[in-house]
Amino acid sequence: MFVVIGLIIAFVLIAVFSNRATRYCRWRERRGAEGSTWSCIHCGAQVQGLRGVPPKDCHRDRAPPRG
Repeated sequence: MFVVIGLIIAFVLIAVFSNRATRYCRWRERRGAEGSTWSCIHCGAQVQGLRGVPPKDCHRDRAPPRG
């Protein structure tokens, strides 16, 4: 019984604290002399950044909001 309650609590915490903006982003690093080029294998976005620090936001092209 305690295991089931623990699993439910774990799933709720993961859902609350996960970053939905980067849920599908899978960043791959290509190191250069002065920094790194990060590329997302899901959407194809490429970003310049620091070594070992993946981007925290999704950089794919988004459609403008309707309205």
